[in-house]
Amino acid sequence: MRLLVVGRLSGQLATAVKMAMAHGAKVSHVERGDQATEQLRRGQGADLLMVDYRVDIAALIAANEGERIHVPVVACGVDADATDAANAIRAGAKEFIPLPPEADLIAAVLSAVADDERPLISADPSMKHVIQLADQVARSEASILITGESGVGKEVMARYLHAGSKRSERPFISVNCAAIPDNLLESELFGHEKGAFTGAMARRIGKFEEADGGTLLLDEISEMDVRLQAKLLRAIQERVIDRVGGTKPVPVNIRIIATSNRDLAKSVAEGAFREDLLYRLNVVNLRLPALRERPGDIAVLADHFVKKYAAANGVPVRPISVDAKRALVSHRWNGNVRELENAMHRAVLLAVGPEIDVDAIRLPDGQPLTAGSFGAAHDAGPAAHAAHTADAVTRAHVGQTVAQMEKTLILDTLSHCLGNRTHAANILGISIRTLRNKLNEYADEGTSIPAPQSGVAAAGYAAA
Repeated sequence: MRLLVVGRLSGQLATAVKMAMAHGAKVSHVERGDQATEQLRRGQGADLLMVDYRVDIAALIAANEGERIHVPVVACGVDADATDAANAIRAGAKEFIPLPPEADLIAAVLSAVADDERPLISADPSMKHVIQLADQVARSEASILITGESGVGKEVMARYLHAGSKRSERPFISVNCAAIPDNLLESELFGHEKGAFTGAMARRIGKFEEADGGTLLLDEISEMDVRLQAKLLRAIQERVIDRVGGTKPVPVNIRIIATSNRDLAKSVAEGAFREDLLYRLNVVNLRLPALRERPGDIAVLADHFVKKYAAANGVPVRPISVDAKRALVSHRWNGNVRELENAMHRAVLLAVGPEIDVDAIRLPDGQPLTAGSFGAAHDAGPAAHAAHTADAVTRAHVGQTVAQMEKTLILDTLSHCLGNRTHAANILGISIRTLRNKLNEYADEGTSIPAPQSGVAAAGYAAA
């Protein structure tokens, strides 16, 4: 993580910086807010600003936003009282760190605010297959396209690829193509010269140059304007970029990783995405399955988020109860890992007993998560009835592993549907392909599988 410290580097602030460096942060330092903005504008990026509370934090954040620079701020200081801390938060700081610092607090704040420590956690076979492929291609120079629904962890996978690459010691720079207006994205990517357009008061380094030697993540690239796609294609092909208003090309040495939650082949057919650019980006495709397609990951991810947010909020780590884990595994998670993370963050704050129980796990509307919420996306008819029946069966299997519970749920749901694969997949909230893969695994283990349209167990499994 890149940490930019703003303020006089002496005494307890210097101690805090040493602690941050001990936790792997790469630290640079300026004394004034305007110097911090200038350094960021020149492309000397940062993932987090640690700012003395006596610096004008509101002015610093406003100046950064004027340059479309969005870096979280943590305020800190010696002899600051509650009013000083509150004023810093009101000015836009995400957290306040009292000095002298505590090592555990420094580590927790750096992790939670900058969110730079996002390990790729998985226990489900379908996700482990994707990770295996990622490991094979990480050290190559090939462009990689990561696809999947919103919230499945595409950026986490991109960071995993960068960490395993030959460029891991160089910058990892991310640009959200969907969050920046088309008329500003070109400058954001390629930079601009002074006077290139109204408001361009000085030269600004773009993300391509900031990522030089490292990895550039183009997040949600499907949202990029077709005109800009042509300039991007040239940059990838020729390894040079043109700043807006520039007169000579600038060489860059980067690896491109792109993500999309859309079907880019369909976008090509519709004329919204360049086919030649797709070929350049899609040298290797990594499709991340939705969380409902990898139920084996739900419990391990939930445990990880509990530990993360317990540390960030200074509360004890409570184990997740058996009933709560059952409810977590059976929920559909349309928002994928992002929705699960938010739910567990709320649960950490709401839990009151020795365990995190079902009542502490709340949906965004405040309603408690229950095992019955698994079927909420389906009509309250036979499908919902089958989902509730399958859930009732799992209640008799407390103490099983998640994989065992998953197997029981799948087979009992399939039996209830008289072997109809399509009906069972719809109830379970997984694709028919995932269901067939699971059934093949169980058949290879010697498990009898209900035959299609029968409900009677068959010795083997034939795809329906």
